[in-house]
Amino acid sequence: MADIVIRPSMKFIRAGYVITFLVVAAAAFLTYQHLQPPSYPTWLPALWLILFIWPIKRHIQRQAVKLTIAGDKLRYETGMASKSTRLIQLPKVQDVRVVQSVMQRMLGVGDISIETAGENSRLMVHNLDQPQQLAEQLTDLAGHASSTGLH
Repeated sequence: MADIVIRPSMKFIRAGYVITFLVVAAAAFLTYQHLQPPSYPTWLPALWLILFIWPIKRHIQRQAVKLTIAGDKLRYETGMASKSTRLIQLPKVQDVRVVQSVMQRMLGVGDISIETAGENSRLMVHNLDQPQQLAEQLTDLAGHASSTGLH
């Protein structure tokens, strides 16, 4: 079976880019429509571009989270420059829970909470696409791995 790689959804990030673009476009239109070039500060367009920092930051944070299902292991990686990796044996997965706000339900995303046997027993991954299917897939793989004795 090929590795399954899961990352947080791009839906909220795309919405952030669109909203930021619309705000910047409206600000630019209003500025150029109502103010002549000498009457507005020359640094104003740079200020508008600073608004894009928010969706860009969220995009980078999304790239820093990766969940990989490979064989009978679940690998959770976070970080860009420095990385933190958590390996979970699928047979040790005891509970998979999906939590969705109203907005997440409307967009088909949700948070997944994975509980395992052991000390650091809970893993929470936010804003995943199709969380119900992913939860079912994880529990099926965990059940299959434990019933076949894979370790």
